[in-house]
This record gives sequence, structure tokens and C-alpha cells, in this order.
Amino acid sequence: MRRVFGINMIRRSRKRHYARVFCVFCAVTALVAAIGGCGEGEWDGGDDYYYLAIASTYGGSVAAPGESQFHCAVNETVGLVAVPDDHHHFISWTGDVDTIGNITAAATNITMYDSYSIIANFELDEGWYSITIFSNYGGSVAEPGEGYFAFSANTTVGLVAEPNQDYRFSKWTGDVDTIANVNAAATKVTMYDSYAITANFGWFDIIQVAGGPYQTVGLKSDGTVVAVGENNMGQCNVGDWTDIIQIAAGGERTVGVKSDGTVVVIGWDGDSGACSIGGWTGINQTSTGWAHTVGLKSNGTAVAVGGNYFGECDVDGWTNIVQIAAVYFHTVGLKTDGTVVATGNNEFGQCNVDNWTDIIQVAAGYDHTVGLKSDGTVVAVGDNYWGQCNLADWTDITQVAANGGHTVGLKSDGTAVTAGDNYDGQRDASDWTDIVQVSEGTMHTIGLRSDGTAVAVGANFEGECNVGI
Repeated sequence: MRRVFGINMIRRSRKRHYARVFCVFCAVTALVAAIGGCGEGEWDGGDDYYYLAIASTYGGSVAAPGESQFHCAVNETVGLVAVPDDHHHFISWTGDVDTIGNITAAATNITMYDSYSIIANFELDEGWYSITIFSNYGGSVAEPGEGYFAFSANTTVGLVAEPNQDYRFSKWTGDVDTIANVNAAATKVTMYDSYAITANFGWFDIIQVAGGPYQTVGLKSDGTVVAVGENNMGQCNVGDWTDIIQIAAGGERTVGVKSDGTVVVIGWDGDSGACSIGGWTGINQTSTGWAHTVGLKSNGTAVAVGGNYFGECDVDGWTNIVQIAAVYFHTVGLKTDGTVVATGNNEFGQCNVDNWTDIIQVAAGYDHTVGLKSDGTVVAVGDNYWGQCNLADWTDITQVAANGGHTVGLKSDGTAVTAGDNYDGQRDASDWTDIVQVSEGTMHTIGLRSDGTAVAVGANFEGECNVGI
């Protein structure tokens, strides 16, 4: 019942607020009559106007002339009316206030001798606290909602978080000391102070992750696939895929291997048919570069389609291959005897792997190649501009991934180590724990936890890191 009371209290409060705004506005009509020359939005009519930008803090609003950017005539006197919400009061105007008549008065005026930016400031009345509620990608807060709310001290407020499809609630973060259960989607918080909290959601039941330039793909245990990030070429339209056993992402496309050995692909076809895999059969793994796609057949041979600008598709003679890696313009293959073959662009020596031995896994970055040895150490060749090949001191590694200008290694204790470019925070994985697989996009890094949830760091320009916390 207290939860219902809290919601109704806010609703009633808002109704009273709007009524009071109208009354105050009417009462100060004479004061604001001078604002007739002000217009909202952009102005391109010459030098006879100045800009007036008006905003407010939580707890109230500016009723006159409103909250926006206005263009007002030079030397014009503009009326200002700030109206507090229930349980708040006006404090002062801040910003460019030199020509405001009285900065501590809710109803005052400003004279336009220049362009100005001002803010109306409000605060809570004594005995009241605020809670500001947010949610991350993957869901929303149904009760009491999302935004700013005011409650009297010691009120218990109900919280209900609702996940979207393919996501589940993870936990509440922020000022959570008085939340009854931070791991429960339906719980409550007691208002002993003002708080800001976030409802977090994430993927679940994931068994493999793959990163593309600006997308992240997850394979679920039931053989379905989820994807987030850039979708300009439809590369995230994987919702109807079923019976998938392995995924790959790259070059604005997503590729999936089905349990019957056939392959599905969606996204950019490249200049030369990087999606033309309709006749492939007997495939157990795939990888995709900028404009080419490679498939590993169950008999240890490889096939490739798409752009062959540097020979990256020249894999016809490969045999005894157990793993492939294709990123951008080169392709790498791991052989059963622990040696490695590579083809494609070799501008920085990224294909110089002929002397590698005792390798158990390979990864390919933009212009570098990484190999994991059976003793848990790592070797790398190619471009080292960002230090992405400085891996000589890595030990106890169980898996490696590479992309762009950075490299990540998974250690046997479930933590991660990184090297290379960190301009967008793609290496900020030092606090990860309980990780069982890593993958990388061009500027982001993804980790899969043992419980089937995922975490990602780095650039999130297209939502490619929206997989969980």
C-alpha cells in the first residue's frame, strides 16, 4: 500500500504543480508582457537580436518565457518566472546573471545587452528527499518510473524493474545502501537521504560472444542468436536464426554455423560476395574479415569467398586445419601439428608465422597476428604501433583475441589482460572476473562469464557494448 501511496502522491503533486504554474503565470502577466519580441529556436534575421538560453534544475521549471533557446531584441527586458514543484522551493538564478533584476526572486526580469545562458535553481523542502531513477539498455523501471521523484523522509518506495526480450534484470547500482535486495527486480528502497539508482539489465544464457567493428553478437545455449550495435547493413537481424553452433562477426556482417554444417550470413556482401556462402556444407567453424568470409570444413580444409585484394582468400591448399581467424585483410590457420599458416596483407609482417610451433589457438587483429602456445605464453607479429604485440610477459593464458590495435588474453583464473590501443577504453577489463571467453571488436572488448552473462568495455558508438555490466 505504501508503494501505491507513493505513486499517487507524485501524481497528485504534479497535478497541483500544473495548476499552480497556471495561477502564477496569470498573476505575473504584467511582468512578462515585455517578452513579446522573443522567439524560440534559431534566428537568422541579422544583428538586432541576442540569444537567451534558459534551463532549470530538478524540482521546478521556468514558466515564462519557458525553457529553450530564445532570440530576443537588443536591450529588451524579458520577464522570468520560475515555479517550484511541490515540496521544493526556488533558490536563485545562476549563469549570466549580471542583468537579472533580482537573482533570488522567482519572478524577476533580465535585460538583453548580450547573449545569455541562465539556470533556475530549486531545492527540496526540509523533511523531503529525492530519488533519481535510471535504467541501462535492456529494460526499464515500471515502478515508480524513471526520472526524478520526491518523497518525505523515511518513506518506503517500491521498485519494479522490467527487462526487454533477450535480457534479464541484473542488479541495482548507485546509492543502494537502503535497497532491500539489490539483486531483485522487485524490491524497495527507504528514503533516509536523496539517492540516484540505476536498474541494470544484460544478456543471459550466452555460450559464445563475437565482436565486429561496431556490433556484438551472442550465441545462446538453445542455438538462437542475439546482437546489438550498428545495424546499417542488417548485420544484427539475427532474431530468427536457430540451430546455430558457432558465430563470427566482422566487416558489417554476422555469420553463423548451423549444426548440419551449413552456414547463414547477414549484412554487407562486400565488393566481391563476402556473403556468398550458399553452397557451403560440412563447415564446423567460420570467421569473417573486412570483405571476405572463411569457413573451416570438418575434413580440415578451408574455403573462402569475397574480396581477395591481398590474397586473403587463397586458402584452397590448406590442410589439417583446426582453427581459422580472419580479420580485415588477412587470414590465419592453425594446423593440427601446432604450426600456423597465413595469407593476405603482409605490410607489417602479420603473416610471418612460418616459424611458429606449439600453438594451440590463433587470433587476428587489424594488422597483427597472435598465437597462444601450449605453455600459456603468447607470441605476436605485425604492427606494434600501440604495443598490441608486447605480449612476451604474458603467462597462464588460456585464450587470446585480437582486433583493431589491441589484444586481450584470458587467464586461467578467469581474469583478463590487455595490450595495445586504449583510446576508447577497450582495454578497461582489469576488474573482470569469472570470464570464460573473450572477443574483440574494432574498439571494444567483450567477455563471457561462466554464468552465461556478458560484459563489454570500450567504444559504444552504436550500442555495441549494451550486453550487460
